[in-house]
Amino acid sequence: MPSFDIVSEIDMHEVTNAVDQANRELGNRWDFKNVEANIEQDDKGITISAEQEFQLEQLMDMLRMAFAKRNIDSRALSEDGESKSGKLVKQHLLLKQGIETDMAKKIVKMIKDGKLKVQASIEGDKVRVKGKKRDDLQTAIALLKEAELDIPLQFNNFRD
Repeated sequence: MPSFDIVSEIDMHEVTNAVDQANRELGNRWDFKNVEANIEQDDKGITISAEQEFQLEQLMDMLRMAFAKRNIDSRALSEDGESKSGKLVKQHLLLKQGIETDMAKKIVKMIKDGKLKVQASIEGDKVRVKGKKRDDLQTAIALLKEAELDIPLQFNNFRD
């Protein structure tokens, strides 16, 4: 029986490359000369810091552009919280990986409401979709690509 998995994953090596690229651009920008600003990556996410709020927004735009150049969906970033320490304003961004249970239930419901001849089941942090025909599975993929979900989805492990 043909099947595929719906996952939400990020290539962490590409994230590291995007952060490095954004830091290089930060060093070349004339409006950030003599300004204490930084983009750092840790194991849980990314921290951006600058002296002013508008500079923080510019750093966020630079990071999103670097993500776009590396084919990483910027919806994988979620703002964790903003803090002010001394003269710096910091923003911590979490990298979302995996499909949470409530989002997985929403995806399964969306597939069932589409009246497709497929079965969707939640398996950990991914959703497996099975069907008798390959065309039905491709219709399910098209349905999910058209949906406006707040997480990036990838479709892998396609089997006949």
